[in-house]
Amino acid sequence: MIVIQISTYRQNFEVILRKIFEPQMTFGQTPIDQIKFDMRARDEIPKLLFGLQQVYCDKSLRKKIFEILENVIPEDINSKNGRPGMDLWKILVMGTVRLNCNWDYDKLQEMVNNHKTIRQMLGHGLMDDDETYPIQTLKDNVKLLTPEVLDQINTLIVHKGHKLLIPKKTPDDEALKGRCDSFVVETDVHYPTDINLLFDAVRKMIQTAAEISKNMGTTMWRQSEYNIKSFKGLYRRAQRLKHSTSKDKNKKIKKAQQIIDAHSTYVKLAQRFIQKANLTIEKAAESSDIMDSARIEELQTYINFALWQIDLITRRVMQDEKIPHKDKMFSIFEPHTEWISKGKAGLPQELGLRVCILEDQHGFIVHHQVMEKQTDDKVAVTMIDSTQTKFSNLQGCSFDKGFYNPGNKKELKHKLDTLVLPKKGRSNKTEYKEETAETFVHFKRKHSAVESAINGLENHGLDRCPDHGIRGFKRYVGLSVLARNLQIIGHHVQQKELKRIQRSEQRKAA
Repeated sequence: MIVIQISTYRQNFEVILRKIFEPQMTFGQTPIDQIKFDMRARDEIPKLLFGLQQVYCDKSLRKKIFEILENVIPEDINSKNGRPGMDLWKILVMGTVRLNCNWDYDKLQEMVNNHKTIRQMLGHGLMDDDETYPIQTLKDNVKLLTPEVLDQINTLIVHKGHKLLIPKKTPDDEALKGRCDSFVVETDVHYPTDINLLFDAVRKMIQTAAEISKNMGTTMWRQSEYNIKSFKGLYRRAQRLKHSTSKDKNKKIKKAQQIIDAHSTYVKLAQRFIQKANLTIEKAAESSDIMDSARIEELQTYINFALWQIDLITRRVMQDEKIPHKDKMFSIFEPHTEWISKGKAGLPQELGLRVCILEDQHGFIVHHQVMEKQTDDKVAVTMIDSTQTKFSNLQGCSFDKGFYNPGNKKELKHKLDTLVLPKKGRSNKTEYKEETAETFVHFKRKHSAVESAINGLENHGLDRCPDHGIRGFKRYVGLSVLARNLQIIGHHVQQKELKRIQRSEQRKAA
């Protein structure tokens, strides 16, 4: 009973510590609903802040969003020092601004500390110019936003956008017609080869083992920097060797043997370091230090990566085996990275993950999905199911040929009134008649507009993801989609207000 009471008290205490928004106005602070923007500004910052202002001014929407944001509070936040956490509204503003403008955290820090309008949107007044945000504070707080929370907020934002933009004169105005397509978001990785991935794994393995050894007070890894330098020299030697293009058979054999010898020496030194790292784990297993336990787990991960790459190098170079694609790894730091070849001109391959989006006729991205080891035809039905769960008025959708398979077409016909899903290959008479119908052709021609939404996302941060881990990747994508929808709302409100100002100026001039 005592444990339950303590747990309840602690949860209540944490909720008090992290406010949703500071309700008490300070001297010189401008209320968010009274912040003025340049109506003729073409930059993305005013448009996004316009959208955020519209959200904040809608009391019912604001309440729903704040209820969702309360789920951001982790269980152990500030339980030790009792200091208040950053307001949840500020976290949402900072996260969307960062993605909308494609900033890194250094740029975000500079802007939230010095940009007048952004600071007003964060709730700062004239008297708190000294209140600034360290870069680590920004990183720690923006990372609290989860993909699930962002998806819920995005759904509310799109509903808000529909209320603002859809005239609702007839039932057809309320019906949603979607366009679905996928694109690749790159992860922050270098071009992978088995030898440079082995170097990455061994380098991190040595550094981690050296930290454990130093914490235990031993000198086992006192030459860790020299070890890395020596290993890198062997890596460069193996990297520079190329297969001979000479027609002389003896020269080809000699060059091939040099390549085998260089890789063999490289692998043997890696194996020696792995044996030493395993010995470090055995000695550190007796330690009761929590940090050592975490480092041991990290060290074992790098050892496993190194062993995997050693196996691939042995099979490829020494045994002259062609490595299957499924056995390859493309990054030890971002293991979810995939090698994607979509056949586009100038892009033989992309390193990242596919992201599928569904855009409605008003330009809002109503749903998105990060595709892990999936192709387009595997997500067509789930995209429609998930979207209709949020927006029951989705009545039509267009896809390209990559989403086609007979099962998808049959199932989606029962879910949508209008389905545009071109068949791969030659069509029979029935299919040809269907695909040349006026409605089919009309929606097929409009499908290419989804490329504009993809280009907008890529220009506003979703070309390359700098965040780490699959959760960080999904959070980054979710923030980008949310920021894009807020910008669309802000743009339409700004244009509407600008037209009103221009009409007023014309009347005065007349």
